Amino acid sequence: MDESPQAFLYRDTMGGLIAGKLTFPNVQTKGGRMRGPFDAEDSVTLGREAVLPETVDVNIRQLDPIPAPRSFIRELPLTPALVQSVQASRAAIRDILHGRDDRLLVIVGPCSIHDPAAALDYGRRLAAVASELSEDILVVMRVYFEKPRTTLGWKGLINDPDLNGTFNIRKGMWLARKILVDMVSLGLPTATEFLDPITPQYISDTISWGAIGARNTESQVHRQLASGLSMPVGFKNSTDGNVKVAADSCYTAAHEHHFLSINVDGNVISAETLGNPDCHVILRGSIHGPNYDAASVASALEYLQESNAPDAASRGVIIDAAHGNSGKNEVREAHVVEEIAERLAAGEQGISGIMMESFIEAGNQSPAPLDSLVYGRSITDRCISWDRTNELLHTLAAAIRERRTLK
Repeated sequence: MDESPQAFLYRDTMGGLIAGKLTFPNVQTKGGRMRGPFDAEDSVTLGREAVLPETVDVNIRQLDPIPAPRSFIRELPLTPALVQSVQASRAAIRDILHGRDDRLLVIVGPCSIHDPAAALDYGRRLAAVASELSEDILVVMRVYFEKPRTTLGWKGLINDPDLNGTFNIRKGMWLARKILVDMVSLGLPTATEFLDPITPQYISDTISWGAIGARNTESQVHRQLASGLSMPVGFKNSTDGNVKVAADSCYTAAHEHHFLSINVDGNVISAETLGNPDCHVILRGSIHGPNYDAASVASALEYLQESNAPDAASRGVIIDAAHGNSGKNEVREAHVVEEIAERLAAGEQGISGIMMESFIEAGNQSPAPLDSLVYGRSITDRCISWDRTNELLHTLAAAIRERRTLK
């Protein structure tokens, strides 16, 4: 089977492997590995004239040049129609967060993307249901490429796209953008978690909703980043259950900041942001247990309304049905979604949205090269199956319709 640098192994929708079906223009190779779009700056040797070689890069084995974001954006652009689609979905999400739209925001998809073909397969299924239920819920697909780790483990498609420890980050970044453009082309708004301040320059134009994870919610770097991002951003409560740090993040990110960053040409810049008024809190449970119950939601909202949190944060929270709220058990996660649907149908306010981890097959499996994995099954956290997800989406839409009748 052809595994040349310019051909990838993909799975078809029946789970079989196909090769050489997708090629990449203007791709350069190095050492037999696919390296991504060519950039003239590749000819520059990093560190060629190190100022203090005895004190610099002591623990660095290699510095591998990556083309600037503009190179990837030029290779995989959004058409004017797709730009309008992203803008419209961001506006719709803002309307929900600010109480101008009574639909429920539903962020659903794999814990992490590891198989581009399976992601596209899932996206097509989700797009059809999202269109069907669009009067009641706004479906946004989780398209997560970076995984924070407590210790060690596979850190996501961008970091190690071949799942074999070769860490071809240039290929991973290219694939990440390709997948996002494909999802937007399906009419699906996309969501992702931002782990560092550089990656957004490569992909943020395709993202409708962003998240800052529990491990980073107190980070000044991530608060500054969120202040300049162009889409609504949710801050999760910390792993110990502290909601205050997430509320503080919303307040901080709503204000302007000045910090070092890079632009789309890869130049180091001083960024001056306007502040992001659309940040909000995500209740994701904690090491001590769940916090999706009505009392926890009411307590969080009371604190947010009494604090300096911006309007989007003080009006409602998003509940992450996975992680600490379900013990990372997909069966329990589905029950959490159903419990929340019952509360919404009974008229409970203050819940702007819900997050679910879902893939084609239920459960998870250990990371391994793609051709040895079960098609459509997560290699990180356990996920709800597609069939069960489809049921839950219809249940949530019905709950919103019922809540409307109470008004």
